[in-house]
Amino acid sequence: MIIVLKPHTSEENITRVENLVKNRGLDTHIVRGTEMTIIGCIGDTTLIDPRLFEVDSCVDKVMHVQEPYKLANRAFHPEDSVVDVSGVKIGAGHMAFIAGPCSVESFEQVLEVAKSIKASGANMLRGGAFKPRTSPYSFQGLGMEGLDILCAVKKEVGLPIVTELMSPQHLDVFNEKVDLIQIGARNMQNFDLLKQLGQIDRPILLKRGLNATYEEWVMSAEYIMAAGNENVILCERGIRTFETYTRNTLDLQSIPVLRKKTHLPVVIDPSHAGGKWWLVEPMAKAAVAAGADGLMIEVHNNPECALCDGAQSLKPDKYDTLLKQVKQIAEVVGKKV
Repeated sequence: MIIVLKPHTSEENITRVENLVKNRGLDTHIVRGTEMTIIGCIGDTTLIDPRLFEVDSCVDKVMHVQEPYKLANRAFHPEDSVVDVSGVKIGAGHMAFIAGPCSVESFEQVLEVAKSIKASGANMLRGGAFKPRTSPYSFQGLGMEGLDILCAVKKEVGLPIVTELMSPQHLDVFNEKVDLIQIGARNMQNFDLLKQLGQIDRPILLKRGLNATYEEWVMSAEYIMAAGNENVILCERGIRTFETYTRNTLDLQSIPVLRKKTHLPVVIDPSHAGGKWWLVEPMAKAAVAAGADGLMIEVHNNPECALCDGAQSLKPDKYDTLLKQVKQIAEVVGKKV
């Protein structure tokens, strides 16, 4: 349930209405917009008779929220959220251009890629230190050594880093060193991990699970937000369908659907979706045209010899060309680039 207050309601009356809710055993979440103030009621709303608030002179209306997620719901937060990643804003028209190799292989490799993508206009560097692989015999990443390489390249080039967290045992280190913590598709419903992510202040990039519905995906974001961390970005990376020609099926409909249901930024990963480098360009362009708040694209200086996912990686020159075209599309749809 949400309580919409009338415009220009005083802070004294906002606090008064909030206390009325809390006195009935519920928590509150206040959103102060440019036009109105909203008080979200979190908990068992059957404890509250909405008529008690409808007669209040400061209340414009009381609305029931049907979806099980509250904090992530656009009804609770009508304006688009902006997530700040070490100075890079994402959401509400601000675009994230995240790029880099699927896996960290060496300092020289990551440094070369980082310099090239920054020159092209990327504003964040991605790279896998810990790699969740379908096969236990595939390259699993360099682990902490890979994270140290990312940090060293960040110091050299100045781009915020994005990398995937797989185990809670590394949470403290990631909270200290990583600018945007990625939670992969396979951990989207690792609820114990999500709760712990809610207790830190780092922004979280939450990838959609292979078979997750929109509601399941947003509910995972709700776990993080309910524990205290509201800096969540959703990332569509393709879902599993009956089609086997591509690695996954990129769900571009997720962009307008999520923008309707939630206020959280939405980033698209066209590399993992198609699994083929030549699919990245058209899907990236379509995603931006559909309203995505960012792109995460794999770029490798020598994809033919990549230790991980070379087939879906762009070479730096192709990424440079793509980003120029993507930025033109972004400007047409009202994004800040």
